[in-house]
Amino acid sequence: MSSSVSPLAPKTVPDMPVIAGVRLATAEAGIRYKNRTDVLLAVMDKGTAVAGVFTKSKCPSAPVEWCRAKLKGGKARALVVNSGNANAFTGKTGRASTALTAKIAAKAVGCSESEIFLASTGVIGEPLDATKFDGVLGRLAETAEPGDYLAAAKAIMTTDTFPKVATATVKLGKARVTINGMAKGAGMIAPDMATMLSFIFTDAPIAPAALQALLKAGVEDTFNAVTIDGDTSTSDTLLAFATGAAAEHGAPKISRASDPRLKAFVKAFNQVLANLAEQVARDGEGARKLVEIIVEGAKTKASARKIAMSIANSPLVKTAIAGEDANWGRVVMAVGKAGEPADRDKLSISFNGIRVAKNGARDPSYDEAQVSDAMKAPEIAIKVSLGLGKGRDRVLTCDLTKEYVAINGDYRS
Repeated sequence: MSSSVSPLAPKTVPDMPVIAGVRLATAEAGIRYKNRTDVLLAVMDKGTAVAGVFTKSKCPSAPVEWCRAKLKGGKARALVVNSGNANAFTGKTGRASTALTAKIAAKAVGCSESEIFLASTGVIGEPLDATKFDGVLGRLAETAEPGDYLAAAKAIMTTDTFPKVATATVKLGKARVTINGMAKGAGMIAPDMATMLSFIFTDAPIAPAALQALLKAGVEDTFNAVTIDGDTSTSDTLLAFATGAAAEHGAPKISRASDPRLKAFVKAFNQVLANLAEQVARDGEGARKLVEIIVEGAKTKASARKIAMSIANSPLVKTAIAGEDANWGRVVMAVGKAGEPADRDKLSISFNGIRVAKNGARDPSYDEAQVSDAMKAPEIAIKVSLGLGKGRDRVLTCDLTKEYVAINGDYRS
């Protein structure tokens, strides 16, 4: 965790309302860090629905495997998250650690181990000593309150420079329902379902299958449209919990994601996901620029996404942005290597609304001083027009600075 906050951090932090049926507590378990909280326990009321999406890495962490297996039950009573150790690439020891953590948590909360969900973040390849949770989770279960989402977000940080939280309130039937979310992530971020760690809580009465469908659809243009460095984590986990408490105030019970009564809720739900995803991009390791890549005129949306990701993951593009250089030649390179339909002579490129290239050549009105001044802004928008069709997409990334190398050069040491 950095001692200095990213210059791209949000200027304000929202007040996070209480969600009925959710209680939170954090503690120092000494997993890796000293003098900071590193474990979060979220306790949910009986009947809470759960949904989740995870990394597509072929080397997933033990907690990811645990959650995938338990997700089939559709119900959750507790979430345990630790920072400092990812419990990934830890073999039988890692699986034993998740089993012991779940056993300790289930005893503390008073539920079945199948209702315990786990997530770990931090160093890969080092065994996680789950005995450190013994006693700690018991105390947390006793002291958990409907409370402090900001403190919860801080407890799960690693190289993050600020805690990431978002909230929305919307009407569902006759009731007002709340959606609260938190996330962590600053490096090893390349979406492949989902990215980093994120947890969403709501009091809406939504069945597990419906919640799963909403979550799977919601991540595509939010968490799955963010990349920091092109590296997909072993531990990527996004879990959503719906306590259903709002049913007591007139919210209808939802069993299908296609229920028309969900329209406003889905919009708010996706806004929370988008807000958290953008905060991850704003906190990219060493980042000084938030970068939006827009690709339009592609053959399809899928093609536009691949091209946008090719640009966003290019070290040459990202270092040029760090140097405040509108080097459109590097953008052309990234478009060309994406493997998607493109016509050099139809290609146009702009930086922060200033067109620098048109129809495969430098724009006739190009003004170096004007473009250089625009590149000094903390937020950079690169738009690429392919002129081939109606496909359009957008992804978020950040620049690549010397600080990224410094952070990752000695991460384990």
